[in-house]
Amino acid sequence: MTWTPLVVLAFGLTWAVLVLWCRRRELAEMAGRTEELAEAKARGSHEARLQYPEVDLAKCIGCGSCVRACPEEGVLELIHGQAIVVHGARCVGHGLCAKECPTGGVVVRIGDLEERRDIPAHTAELESTQTPGIYLAGEVTGFALVKTAIDHGRDVARHVASKSKARGPSGAPLDLLIVGAGPAGISCSLEAKEQGLRFKTVDQDRIGGTVAHYPRQKMVLTQPVELPRYGRLNRNSYQKEELIEIWNEVVAREELPLETGRTFESIEHQTDGSFLVHFTEGAAIHAGAVCLALGRRGSPRRLDVPGEDLPKVSYGLVDAQSFVDQKLLVVGGGDSAIEAAIALAEQPGNEVTLSYRKHAFFRIKARNESRLAQSLENGRLRVIYNSEVLAIDTDSVLLMEGDDTRNLANHHVFILAGGVPPFEKLAQAGVSFDPRDRPKLVADQDTSGLFVALLWALVGTAFALGWTYLFRDYYTLTHAHRTEHAMDVWLRPSGRVGLALGIAALGLMLFNLAYLLRKASWFPLRAFSLQAWMTSHVVTGILAFVTVLMHAAMSPKNTVGGRALVALGIVITTGAIGRYFYAFVPHATNGRDMQLDEVRAKLTGLAAELDREHRGMGERIGRELELLVRETHWKQSLPKRALALVRSRFRTRASRSALRREATEAGLPPAQIRTIEGLMRTAQRTALAAAHFEDLRGLLASWRYLHRWIALLMIVLVGLHVAVALRYGGLISQ
Repeated sequence: MTWTPLVVLAFGLTWAVLVLWCRRRELAEMAGRTEELAEAKARGSHEARLQYPEVDLAKCIGCGSCVRACPEEGVLELIHGQAIVVHGARCVGHGLCAKECPTGGVVVRIGDLEERRDIPAHTAELESTQTPGIYLAGEVTGFALVKTAIDHGRDVARHVASKSKARGPSGAPLDLLIVGAGPAGISCSLEAKEQGLRFKTVDQDRIGGTVAHYPRQKMVLTQPVELPRYGRLNRNSYQKEELIEIWNEVVAREELPLETGRTFESIEHQTDGSFLVHFTEGAAIHAGAVCLALGRRGSPRRLDVPGEDLPKVSYGLVDAQSFVDQKLLVVGGGDSAIEAAIALAEQPGNEVTLSYRKHAFFRIKARNESRLAQSLENGRLRVIYNSEVLAIDTDSVLLMEGDDTRNLANHHVFILAGGVPPFEKLAQAGVSFDPRDRPKLVADQDTSGLFVALLWALVGTAFALGWTYLFRDYYTLTHAHRTEHAMDVWLRPSGRVGLALGIAALGLMLFNLAYLLRKASWFPLRAFSLQAWMTSHVVTGILAFVTVLMHAAMSPKNTVGGRALVALGIVITTGAIGRYFYAFVPHATNGRDMQLDEVRAKLTGLAAELDREHRGMGERIGRELELLVRETHWKQSLPKRALALVRSRFRTRASRSALRREATEAGLPPAQIRTIEGLMRTAQRTALAAAHFEDLRGLLASWRYLHRWIALLMIVLVGLHVAVALRYGGLISQ
């Protein structure tokens, strides 16, 4: 009796069940993420305020490294096997997603640069495109991360120093004036001292900039960064007080020329190219270059209502513990307002109300959203949506809620509705906000590392070809005649060169597997980027195959070692298929879904227009469209897919006929009816195409499993081969 057919059948069935189970789980998870994306678009949280990750779907291989690396929940998710921006408003520009992408498919950028007029135009050196000598650093450029601000400040000082050395000392008493003492301004000051510049730093408030206005003990997310003349800040997050203490310490130790209590007013351009900077307090300052590290906070946004000048009104919360047993109102809908309301609600005896002018919170971090929900559930806090403050009195606040007004008993009001950025002053100083003045984005280069990997692999393969050609008189012999050749003692698998090649191949394989450890979220080692490890993964995989082939003296036998070589070849092949085809197909899937969103948007606009003249018609069209999409979109099994395909045909025809009849009865013009039918037809076909692509992507996803399991088989075979070689020495060489 033979056990082989039964074992093969059991193995095959196990494999099929596991693949189908993984596929069903993937589809269920993806359905939830797709719904979350639709909800984010409906709420408006899919759009970024400033910076956001841009994913090149042609490069994305769906490894999920960017999703795991992002510290802000829900910014990126895997949909159709690729990374898609879901809650773009939650992005704060850490850039960890871009760093961890192994193919260079993620770039953190500022959105809508071709249209936005709230981002200053500057060069790569952070110098104004319209006024050379004026530099911008930190949050004012649109990047809010502390690490980025520190890098900006350092780079500005270095560029000013290089220009000063090139042109010689200017006629101004200062080489550089730094306006702002936040992280960018402090970094710029420290680097200016390092470069030997004549400089001065001025701030309207105190050291720390926007960070200084954070609530007590607020965690400030940064990244490891080098602070000039201080050293490395190694942690990923610091409490506000820790950062302020570090900055105060280094300012005092380095005796930086810093003045506070002076508010920037304007810049006067001098004929020699220098600048006279005016402040509301004190005399103007003359400098050859100016670094504007003002931030985007500017002056607090006022409500302009009666009673706003009362002492009980504040525009920031520094210490929530100072408020106990009070009735408090927080006005605003951003993270600062949410965090302040929650912190105040946690103090004993406080009754906290949060007023927001919209019907929901759109642009808050996921952790704040969950904390808010918990506070609401516990009854520590209440939220009044669609409300506005009408007036503030000494012991009450008058609110407008919808069409009604209500009086709230109140001891203190916190207005956290953002700030008025200093854009007008910057524009008057010579900083342009015109999108046409921004340098054109250079087309992305191939940063995936694949070219470098294949180039090194080609070099190694060419060396192997040269080596075999040099000793072709040995490698062309049969196994029986090789023992008579003088080089056999060197080139055979157990020979000196052959054994060295085998050890080298084993080393390459082990190094190749180290990529999996670097990729794992639980592994502590984070040396070098994941992209560099991915590059080495490709190089070592190919070179391991070449080296093993040379170790086998270009003629592998039908032994454990020979089968390991075959397994290694399959691993490389499946890896290449997964790298290209798996990346291409989901690109088509997500592309179809984006087209479907465009059709939905057009039809929604048309439906809204129709509702103004023919009430209910637009809503009817919208419902019919969503029903068509749901019935046509991806299902969990092939029979359901086939049934949906047949049903969608009949459903589309019936829907179009019914809508045509209703539209004609409602008096719609024939041209408009044809437009509606065309959009419905396009939506159905696009959803169907997306479904087919998703099925194909699911099929190709099995290549990943095949790649991994064959790799595991190869490791087992290599282990057996090494064990046999060690046990029998030269008796069994391959």
